Amino acid sequence: MNEKSIKILSVVATITAVCMYVAYIPQIQANLAGAKGSPWQPLAAAVNCTLWVAYGLFLKPRNWPIIVANFPGVVLGIVAFFTSL
Repeated sequence: MNEKSIKILSVVATITAVCMYVAYIPQIQANLAGAKGSPWQPLAAAVNCTLWVAYGLFLKPRNWPIIVANFPGVVLGIVAFFTSL
């Protein structure tokens, strides 16, 4: 795979990962409205994303697509977890 194809793949993968975690917003809204969902899947996603963000930060040079793609999963996973309690 050439460098241009890898760059396109990283952008597409980053966008789809962010969309996946933005999908927690309806669950968070439902949780806040009283229709509580399961807390375990968002917690698992938050832990997984935290590990990926750490991995991206520790690489030299830093891997910003990994960091950017997973950071919303950390934040929204934690919010979904706590609102479902």
